[in-house]
Amino acid sequence: MKILAIESSCDETAAAVIVNGKIKSSIIASQAEKLHAKYGGVVPEVAARSHIIAIIPTINLALKKAKTKLADLDYIAVTQGPGLATSLMVGVDTAKALAAALDIPVIPINHLEGHIYANFVGEIRNFPAIMLIVSGGHTLLVEIKNHGQYQILGETLDDAAGEAFDKTAKMLGLDYPGGPQLSKLAKRGNPKAFDFPRPMINSNNFEFSFSGLKTAVLYKIQELKSNAMLNSIQHLKKIDLEFNSGLRKQKANLAASVQQAIVDVLIAKLEKAIQRYKPRTVMLGGGVAANELLRKRFKLLSINYQLSSSIPKLEYCTDNAAMIGLAASYRIKHKKFSTKNFSAQPNLVLK
Repeated sequence: MKILAIESSCDETAAAVIVNGKIKSSIIASQAEKLHAKYGGVVPEVAARSHIIAIIPTINLALKKAKTKLADLDYIAVTQGPGLATSLMVGVDTAKALAAALDIPVIPINHLEGHIYANFVGEIRNFPAIMLIVSGGHTLLVEIKNHGQYQILGETLDDAAGEAFDKTAKMLGLDYPGGPQLSKLAKRGNPKAFDFPRPMINSNNFEFSFSGLKTAVLYKIQELKSNAMLNSIQHLKKIDLEFNSGLRKQKANLAASVQQAIVDVLIAKLEKAIQRYKPRTVMLGGGVAANELLRKRFKLLSINYQLSSSIPKLEYCTDNAAMIGLAASYRIKHKKFSTKNFSAQPNLVLK
């Protein structure tokens, strides 16, 4: 069984070939640093145009690396949503066109389900499982009862954890994408330097909220700038309006303190879910799953509760097509897929 998988939900154009449940190739054409860095974030129209240019070469490269031809394919899998509408449309329309030309089924896959199956690369997981999915656009806890059986326990009420990382990094003047830059800077800082709020950490539910944390960080930066300005005037020094020299030593402390607050909330919510639902396995996924502190705390938590745990390799944390293809392969195996006509769904819900 040969599957060509396509992922284009945001700013990564990706294609992969899955043969009998094994990854034969995984190609990712990233736009982040080349196109979106100067804007400080993803611009949907720019992302879509880049997908149009990159998608066929990316597919061809994935097929070539897997030593597979279009005529050899049995299925095409594609991300239906959630994501950016115009980006999703490029992937969906390409998948439909290829499937029609080859007269083979095209299978729509939920992007979040893809992150779940990033944990199944070369492994078999025990159910029931609890998974924490953390990315730039999503933060949620999911109970996985079996293949294709999901229950969302809680999700963010406003901003995702990844967005909190990126927006804080932007406040600190770090380059885009900001999350990895902030985590790198945090290694040089003191996580106890600033006592930032841990939103909803003590609530009895599994919901998340990070907008208040971002506001607290903004106010602290403004306070530090104000104090630096006053000090500069008193000592007749040049005022550091750019927050890049006079307050540089505080940047690492801010980064470390923000990272600690975010990770504390994520782990606390996951622990509550473990206590209530008593899973056999805990899993982590999404772009923020690449964060070193989160990975460490997640592993320690699983050890404390003597649970089987899974964290994808770094290459499968960020958006990729291999996870989409693996999700499709399990759906095909368990005959839980539809080939009915479908369209891109930016707000698609995991169910």
